[in-house]
Amino acid sequence: MSHPAHQADEAHEAEEPATPHLDFQGTTPYEDYVRADVLTHLQHTLSDDPGEMVFLVTTQVMELWFTVVVHEWETAARALREDDVPAAVAALKRSVRELEALNASWKPLGQLTPAQFNSYRSALGEGSGFQSAMYRRMEFLLGEKSASMLVPHRGAPRVHAELEKALHQPSLYDEVVRLLARRGHDIPDAVRDRDVSRRYEPSPAVEAAWTAVYSGDQNGELARLGEALTDVAELVWRWRNDHLVATRRAMGAKPGTGGSAGVAWLEKRAQKNVFPELWSSRTLAT
Repeated sequence: MSHPAHQADEAHEAEEPATPHLDFQGTTPYEDYVRADVLTHLQHTLSDDPGEMVFLVTTQVMELWFTVVVHEWETAARALREDDVPAAVAALKRSVRELEALNASWKPLGQLTPAQFNSYRSALGEGSGFQSAMYRRMEFLLGEKSASMLVPHRGAPRVHAELEKALHQPSLYDEVVRLLARRGHDIPDAVRDRDVSRRYEPSPAVEAAWTAVYSGDQNGELARLGEALTDVAELVWRWRNDHLVATRRAMGAKPGTGGSAGVAWLEKRAQKNVFPELWSSRTLAT
């Protein structure tokens, strides 16, 4: 007969959850999938300032979110080409949550003082977020096309080729406009079949189409698509404004790294509406 104390120990062991599998050949399946060891060894600071680490990691996190958002918007564009509006809306809604996480990335950087930023700014040299290829792909998908934006990437053939391909593909909003035309809205050929390698310009016909959508069934597919796009546009606007405010706090009106005009450039960007007719049509909708 076992001692009562032993019986209590055995009962306690029986209640404990099963020990996870700890012994693996080589790396763990988690490491094989996530590549955490690669991710956590990509940080090579260029100054002795302890604040540079958070700047570097936050920037790398932003790049990962750019990658996810590009994936979602390309998924939405493909669904729109196939007239699958629910799949497009689902991808756009996922991207809204991802944009919220992306925008939160400004939190660690939003309180930088000039002294803190200047302590490692020189280490950046001519490096600038302006040169981010994945962010450029985001902008291209929004319709902000410009061949000149490929120039900084000429020294990286693979990246340059991917951007050039994206430049000549219809943007997400181009696919939206084409969908409006297929759904019976009067979109001129010059708008529907425009040169997609150029920046999208607002169209009275597209404004009229969205006005009709917003004056009609608010539970219809196009209305739900419009609202998902508006959520995206709002968060892009917030991203640009958060970038502007963080830059103002950190460096005032100094020229930006990489030779940009700094705050002046960001102010100009922050004034632009994404998917412009979605906003202007609200004034006209009944």
